[in-house]
Amino acid sequence: MNQLVLSVPAISCGHCVKAITESVGEVPGVGSVAVDLTAKTVVVTGPAGRDAVCAAIAEAGYEVAA
Repeated sequence: MNQLVLSVPAISCGHCVKAITESVGEVPGVGSVAVDLTAKTVVVTGPAGRDAVCAAIAEAGYEVAA
C-alpha cells in the first residue's frame, strides 16, 4: 500500500489535526490519515494521489511544505 508523508509546518493544535484529518479523509483512495502535531506531518496510506491530498490540505486552510 502506498504511503505519503507530507510536512505541514502550520499544524499547531487539535483543531488543525481535526480539520486536516477530515478534509484528507474525504479524498478518494485515502485508506487512513495520521496527523502528527509534534512532527507537523500528515501521513496518508492508500492509492490517493499527492496532488489530491495536497489540495485537500489546502482546502482545510494549510500549506504543504516543499
